[in-house]
Amino acid sequence: MEKYDIAIIGGGPAGMMAAIAAGGTSRVILLEKNPSLGRKLLLTGGGRCNITNDKPIKQLLTFFNNKNFLKHSFYSFTNEDLLSLFDFDFIAEDGNRVFPKSGKSSDVLEGLISMMDNVSISYNFEVKSISDDFVINDKIKADKIIIATGGITYPQTGCSPDNYFLTSQPITDIKYGLVPLITKKDLSDIAGVTLPDVVISYKKSKVRGNVLFSHVGLTGPGIINMSNEISEVISYNLLENNPEIDIEIAIDLVPEISRDELSDKFTKDFQRNGKTMIKNYLKYFLTNSFIEFFLGECNIEGETQLSRIDKKSKNRLIENLKRFTFEITGFNDKLSKVTIGGVDLKYVNSKTMESKLIPNLYFAGEVLDVHGPTGGYNLKIAFSTGFLAGLSAGKK
Repeated sequence: MEKYDIAIIGGGPAGMMAAIAAGGTSRVILLEKNPSLGRKLLLTGGGRCNITNDKPIKQLLTFFNNKNFLKHSFYSFTNEDLLSLFDFDFIAEDGNRVFPKSGKSSDVLEGLISMMDNVSISYNFEVKSISDDFVINDKIKADKIIIATGGITYPQTGCSPDNYFLTSQPITDIKYGLVPLITKKDLSDIAGVTLPDVVISYKKSKVRGNVLFSHVGLTGPGIINMSNEISEVISYNLLENNPEIDIEIAIDLVPEISRDELSDKFTKDFQRNGKTMIKNYLKYFLTNSFIEFFLGECNIEGETQLSRIDKKSKNRLIENLKRFTFEITGFNDKLSKVTIGGVDLKYVNSKTMESKLIPNLYFAGEVLDVHGPTGGYNLKIAFSTGFLAGLSAGKK
């Protein structure tokens, strides 16, 4: 039986960073289920690897559901610490999203692998059991174990619900996160159309961002982020059942102008430009390729002149511009980017990532009950918690 100081389970961003942090001080082995490391990392940022978000830490923390838990790891391993590890340049784009200048996620993966010279890596190693004395699959004995197995999205990358039950650590409800929404209405006719910078609402939650129509529903950054809000308030657990959804979301298509201002503008413009057709007038407010669909939902012919639109129809236009609704019937689960839920944070020390219940057991990354919006936030969690777990296990 092989013996190690630290065994790390999972070769994703959190696991690799834990190995890097611990590898210089201890005998470390990284156990990976797949024949290669970082499969999910290669998919992030559309294959460009949105490695982090470079907002100041204090501001960055406001975007997370459990900011108090993440605070110590974020300050222990900053964006500057992360980016300085690599020997190539990065660029920041809109929303403070950080990418390698080359635009290749493979560069990030190769850089991480090159930093693990002191770490043993065992590929095609699926962990099926961990004994109370830290014997893994009856083959490897470790003094300390770091679990960085990720969530359950993208099962093709090796994620599995079984990973949550490798230990007796309490688990919260597991849900889909950052996932496109399926609509009741067929949107095939406007698939590919984008609504830029709109406000999406569900109950008391509001999210601002782009909305993209697909053949089966809604996606784009705004919808992806709103899906977290929806998933969190719906009662379900993917370890037990799939969610049943029958909700309504609303989109403010013109968030920069209030209802009253819009009503006043309509009154004046309809009087001044009475011969203008409504389909042409709406170009001031909406994307051209969306206007026909919008008017269809308002039950108004596109060639109707403004002077011929009655008060009831005008109010219907205003209502739909400010609150355009969609019935949502499900999550497009195959495209879920992160997992909501995981190892219950009440039983994990935020300053070390060590279990409060099982000494010498650590957790890092998406397996924890922490998540953020799209835009580099979730990789930030992985790298910072991974580093802190590796550092803590190596020092103890």
